[in-house]
Amino acid sequence: MLVPFSAGFSGFMFTLAVTLQQGLGMGPVTAGLALVPMALAFFGASLAGPRLVTRFGSRVITAGGVVQGAGIAVLVATLHYGGPALGAVALAPGAFLAGLGQGLQLPVLMRLMLSDVPADRAGVGSGVMITAQQSSLALGVAALGSLFLALAPAAGLREAAAATLLVQLALIALTVLLSLRLPRMR
Repeated sequence: MLVPFSAGFSGFMFTLAVTLQQGLGMGPVTAGLALVPMALAFFGASLAGPRLVTRFGSRVITAGGVVQGAGIAVLVATLHYGGPALGAVALAPGAFLAGLGQGLQLPVLMRLMLSDVPADRAGVGSGVMITAQQSSLALGVAALGSLFLALAPAAGLREAAAATLLVQLALIALTVLLSLRLPRMR
């Protein structure tokens, strides 16, 4: 589950950064501010995660994937149907939902992955998990970034971003399906 999540996340961040700055003409600060709703939602969801897991178990990850998918779908629609002067405010709802879903998934997933690792192997377990995450992040930028940059000359940056986000949506769907196989523990 960590592989499709991380690959999709890094591809998303690369694609969105280029689209905001070159496709929508935002400066670096404005583009960064456009991602504040995502960061705040991620932060809040990650703080609420332990309490939610206590109440709902591993289904928090499934719900997070659904919420993240909704956020990506909103961003795709915003990029595709938004007017020529698309700004940070128009992107805020999709970014917020995507961040909320990511925040419900990642911290809980890491906690679950390491929960059965014996204490004397905690260093090895966390090292393997972080290595898998970092490798997946690199894979996501390479794969989704290549797709985005290959589509951009013909389709334009906004449409290339929308198409790339649809691929990320497929990765989110895979994460949701895999999360259904997790034990329903609390």
